[in-house]
Amino acid sequence: MLKTIAGLYIKNKENSGIKRLVLASAADDHSLDAVYKAKEQNIIEPVLVGHKDDIKKLCDENGYKLDDIELIHTETKEEAVAESVKLVKEGKAEILMKGNVGTATLLRGILNDERGLKSGSLLSHFAFFEIPEYHKLIALTDVAMNIAPTLKEKVGIISNAVKYMHKIGYLKPKVAVIGAVETVNEKMSATIDAAILSKMAQRKQISGCIIDGPLAFDNALSRESAEHKGIISDVAGDADLLMLPNIEAGNVLYKSFAYTGGKLAAVILGATAPIVLTSRSDSEESKLNSIVLAAIS
Repeated sequence: MLKTIAGLYIKNKENSGIKRLVLASAADDHSLDAVYKAKEQNIIEPVLVGHKDDIKKLCDENGYKLDDIELIHTETKEEAVAESVKLVKEGKAEILMKGNVGTATLLRGILNDERGLKSGSLLSHFAFFEIPEYHKLIALTDVAMNIAPTLKEKVGIISNAVKYMHKIGYLKPKVAVIGAVETVNEKMSATIDAAILSKMAQRKQISGCIIDGPLAFDNALSRESAEHKGIISDVAGDADLLMLPNIEAGNVLYKSFAYTGGKLAAVILGATAPIVLTSRSDSEESKLNSIVLAAIS
């Protein structure tokens, strides 16, 4: 169990060697800042892919040295994505990171049937947050990739997250499947899915974790709230992972945590390698944290 984002850095030093990270369309000052800080801390060895003149200009402006950095020139952003994905696919890099390129363009490269990084699993977003009100890190999934996941897709999303948490050191993550209420309501499909997922975990159809739901947000994180409502659960008040019902609920919660001072780290799971796909609004600290999270596995 990790209590702080700083714990990710400790876990990285304990478990991981230096990983090769390829930054696709690398002419992006925010991403370059995080990449160089990660390099200085011996977390990664970066490969910069994109238009060499644009990359060199940004590096000169920010004082980033290119002496010992591999730089691969491409004319277009699409070519940068294709080359970056190729490096990962061929085992020449272990982490893919989005630079100055649209998410849709990056995903097209990742999901290419012949040249992409498909693993047979669906892609899903996973984020760790350190928030002052909670006694340990809380993970969220999926807040960015799957809009309205079906029950089958929710099983895949949970599987992605749990497998990754196992790599980080969680033996049996506690998963709270979130709904608007903590009781099954036939008019709220999220509560029905949550109950099914809980029973599937009990019957070992989903393994490696403890699942309970539906749980409302308050009783997922507050033991007092759960007890007040008469909920007897190994998960309520001590959840490691919140499984959100859809992208609207997930995105709102993610941004609420982020914009009220929560420290975060996030990756895309389900490909053959972890993907750091942050938005331009994410801080340099969040980008660096995300690189560390991707490098742990």
